[in-house]
Amino acid sequence: MNGRNILLLCGGTSSEYEVSLKSSEYIEDSLAEYDDLNVIKIIIGKDNIWRDKSGNEVELTKDKKIGNNEIHFAIPCIHGHPGETGDIQILFEMIGLPYMGSGPEASKNCFNKVTTKLWLSALRIPNTPYTFLSSMDEINIAMEALHSWKTVFVKASSQGSLVGSYWTRNEKELEENLQKAFQYSPWVLVEKTMEGREVEVSTYDINGTLHVTKPGEIVCPSKFYTYEEKYNSQSETKTHTVAPDIPLDKINEMKKYAMMAWRGMKIRHLSRIDFFYTDEGDVYLNEINTFPGMTPISMFPKMMINNGHSFPEFLYQVIMKESF
Repeated sequence: MNGRNILLLCGGTSSEYEVSLKSSEYIEDSLAEYDDLNVIKIIIGKDNIWRDKSGNEVELTKDKKIGNNEIHFAIPCIHGHPGETGDIQILFEMIGLPYMGSGPEASKNCFNKVTTKLWLSALRIPNTPYTFLSSMDEINIAMEALHSWKTVFVKASSQGSLVGSYWTRNEKELEENLQKAFQYSPWVLVEKTMEGREVEVSTYDINGTLHVTKPGEIVCPSKFYTYEEKYNSQSETKTHTVAPDIPLDKINEMKKYAMMAWRGMKIRHLSRIDFFYTDEGDVYLNEINTFPGMTPISMFPKMMINNGHSFPEFLYQVIMKESF
């Protein structure tokens, strides 16, 4: 086969719809240099309807076709539902279409913050102290955590990019923030506030070799990195592709835990793994993103490039390895 038709699927029904579109543009530009790839970009609208670039409704058939085009490989560039949640992966699995990223179960486990914590604890990977609620009837559990830890983060279990995440300092805020978080997800994580730095590594597979970058860092003037700070063009947030002043042994510790999480949770092709590095020098794995942001300013491609690997070449080798 001389050429491959690549389904670049973006959009989705989550709050990260616009970010997904920006990531897809970067991926599309990155693949444009390869003449043997024909990228077919499809946008899933907020109404859950699939459309091509001209706005025409399309569908992916069970014989792996969109219109007259046979699809050889899919890139589900969707942040949140249905891309990171395992749903779109189930569809690809059912029709036998190769795709980029983790499988259904790994995607779902990593996207659900509560499930992630349970897995990390089972794998003996240090993570932040936490509890979780399945309804407001269990608010006493959250109150006990607040009294013990003084301040907490309340997080909707199944949201990305800090949507449904609230720093909480008192009982009044706790009740209000729990109610808001339950509007996003059926479970809510209550997590101890960690004093220190938030850093992250890119993890990716190239020809069977797992690479973990040095940690990068996002420095936010308001201390807490909100969704608005993350994507506001006026934001004063600074990013460091390599976080300064982290001892080598702590960098190696993060790399070790990232590899343990990758292998234990069956992550595939790529992920961004976030850590807390506390003022006391402790390392805690925080979250795993199975399809991280891929805009030109996103940390995943920037850290990969800084690690000596080409982002377009990474995409291309995955496509060539997995497609048929």
